[in-house]
Amino acid sequence: MFTGIVTDIGEVITLEQRGDLRARIATGYDVDGIDIGASIACNGVCLTVIALGAAPRNWFDVEISAETVSATNVGNWAVGKRLNLERALKVGDELGGHIVSGHVDGVAQVISMHDEGDSTRVTFRAPEGLAKFIAPKGSVALNGTSLTVNEVSGAEFGVNFIPHTKTATTWGDVVVGDMINIEIDTMARYVARLQEFA
Repeated sequence: MFTGIVTDIGEVITLEQRGDLRARIATGYDVDGIDIGASIACNGVCLTVIALGAAPRNWFDVEISAETVSATNVGNWAVGKRLNLERALKVGDELGGHIVSGHVDGVAQVISMHDEGDSTRVTFRAPEGLAKFIAPKGSVALNGTSLTVNEVSGAEFGVNFIPHTKTATTWGDVVVGDMINIEIDTMARYVARLQEFA
C-alpha cells in the first residue's frame, strides 16, 4: 500500500525486453535500506525490486509483465524518463495523501493545461469505464500522486497543481497529449459496487 505522496524522482537508465520488460531505475533512495522483493510505486505502478546497486548511482531493477505494460503508460517509458517514486507504506507512517494500492486502473490523457496564478490547472480525459468513479473534491492517484479533483464534466476532470507539486514530482514535465496512469479511489469503487445492490 502507498499514500500517493511522492518521495523521490527516479530516472529510467536501462530498458531491456527479456520475455518481460526489465527496467533499471536510478534513485535517491539509500539502496542499503531496500530489500530484494520490496515494492516501489513507479509512476503509480507497484513494482517488485529484483536487483539493487550503487554504482555509479543508486539504482534498482524491476520486471514488468506484458499485462502491466498494456494496462499502464509503461509502454511509453524511455531511457532518461523521470518517474515519481514512492516506497511502500509502513505501519506508523503519516498518511498524508490517500490509500493507494499501486494497481493502475487505466490511462487518462492530458487534454489541456493553463496557468492560474502560480499554479497550473490540468484537464484530463478518463477512460469511459472509470469516469463514474471520479467526483469533485474526491481523491485520485495520477502517475502515483495523490490529488484532489476540482471539477468533473462527463469523462473529463480537472486538477490544480501548486508549485511545490510541480517541483517535487514529475508534474512539471507534463505536456498536453501525455498519457497518465490513473488509479481511482478505493472507497469510490466500493460505493459504486454497493449501489448496484441498492
